[in-house]
Amino acid sequence: MHAFVSSLTASLGIAVLSAVLPCLSLAQDVSAPENRAPTAMAAMPGVKLTLASETLAIVPGQTFRVGIFLQHEKGWHTYWRQPGIVGVPTSMEWKLPPGFKAGPLEYPEPEATKMFQIRAQGYERDVLLQAQIQAPANLQPGMRVTIAGQATWMACGNTCHPGSTQLSLTLPVAAQAEPDPMWQPAFVKERAAYARQSDAWTATAEEKGLNVTLVLRPASKKARAFNPADKSTRVIFFTEDGWINSDQDQTVTLAQDGSLVIHLVRAEVFLGKGTPSKLLGVVQREGGWHTDGSLRSISVQPELRR
Repeated sequence: MHAFVSSLTASLGIAVLSAVLPCLSLAQDVSAPENRAPTAMAAMPGVKLTLASETLAIVPGQTFRVGIFLQHEKGWHTYWRQPGIVGVPTSMEWKLPPGFKAGPLEYPEPEATKMFQIRAQGYERDVLLQAQIQAPANLQPGMRVTIAGQATWMACGNTCHPGSTQLSLTLPVAAQAEPDPMWQPAFVKERAAYARQSDAWTATAEEKGLNVTLVLRPASKKARAFNPADKSTRVIFFTEDGWINSDQDQTVTLAQDGSLVIHLVRAEVFLGKGTPSKLLGVVQREGGWHTDGSLRSISVQPELRR
């Protein structure tokens, strides 16, 4: 299957259109601003990309956040940091001035999507992938600094289009940095959608051949119980390292003690460096994992018993 993706990627062209200045919108009623002059936007088949900052300025010696905002056309999607058995994740090769250091690109909780009929892990909604950047202490207020990078991605709809373009953002240096009133809400909302570990649930995992069983057990009163009569509750496991086949069916059952049992199928081809000792993934539940409805996606990494 990975050979299929490589062949597909190599055979598709990359079309780069001129920068445009439309009004953007984030999914779930978060509004993004009109594009500013120093911010580069690229419009590609199925997706538009913008590099934006959470703050209006850079403070010497402090960290600040920038993000790649991907706006998808209806029927198109891009991919999570681990796309599954098909797809290419969105990435950024930073080109920063001397003394600046960028942290890893951060991905909010993924969505289940499909490359044609193959199930994968990505985003159909508009999404902001952000990163922290450390500024050097020797900057002087009044300077202007350009943050740039080469973004790469794959956007798929009825066809798939790998893309690559340079994005840039120019910001002033100041003694203090105010939040950008137009962009900051989008940054905050996306961080709220990060998968996190929960002390309300414990996880165990067992592997037998290609079959992997993940058990999630309630560990506190904060754990939101499952109602066997509620057939609308949707639970899905997303693999973090590709050990689980994203295109195989997942069976979810409820044990008598309130534990959730998820039956998964291991990928036949694994591109990691070695056999993993832990089951790394994100488990998403509609309505949240906590009694107050919070934490839609929990991060799990139990030891794999074999």
